Amino acid sequence: MKNILSIFTLILLNMTSLYAQNLKQVVYKDGSQKLNGLITESSKKSLPGVLILPAWKGIDNEVKQAALDLAKQGYVAFIADIYGEGNIPTDNASAAKIATQYKTDYVAYQKRINLALQELIKAGVDPTKIAVIGYCFGGTGALEAARGQLPVVGVVSIHGGLAKAADRKNIALKSKILIEHPANDESVKPEDMTNLVTEMNAGNTDWQIITYANSKHTFTNPESPDYNKVMADRAWQHTLLFLKEILK
Repeated sequence: MKNILSIFTLILLNMTSLYAQNLKQVVYKDGSQKLNGLITESSKKSLPGVLILPAWKGIDNEVKQAALDLAKQGYVAFIADIYGEGNIPTDNASAAKIATQYKTDYVAYQKRINLALQELIKAGVDPTKIAVIGYCFGGTGALEAARGQLPVVGVVSIHGGLAKAADRKNIALKSKILIEHPANDESVKPEDMTNLVTEMNAGNTDWQIITYANSKHTFTNPESPDYNKVMADRAWQHTLLFLKEILK
């Protein structure tokens, strides 16, 4: 067991080193709160951009790998820091607490997303060709980018929370929406999906939902016990197809 843990630790250290070589830190602020985003480096200007919103524990290996993979596809990818320096959760309980805070105060969540979006634009991407993808809590954020009418062409919610407070009115959703939903996600209630479809139809939205069989909540994360490689690979190809359609 100790040998297995040592090998796993070594793999994680090598992955961290690789990410550090290919992702550049971007420091920005929300008032006095310091935020630490990451961006893929490119010598070209006016490329399409993709804003990546992390899961509930903040920037992790899954979003870092996604950014690097998107760079290979010709995009500039920016990983947002939603919580800010000093506020990164260390366990599920603290992650649930801070994520719930932003889900409840969705205006604050939309503001943090927009601040990251502005940093991506400052990096020289084509401001008319930007999309948002998000995982888990970040998948909820992708939907909030659409609900907040942020200037993005489309959003991808990957095993995101789909619920919206009942007292929030449905509005026109201009961004195209792709929902990648694991069939066995116990965190999403049937009525959440029904209400989301109603919301998107009321907003005259270009939307699509893809459901992945035999998949639990974090099915796309290789470090999760829920990981389903076959379905994760399919979901990634669906993401790339969607981005190619709306950004190129």
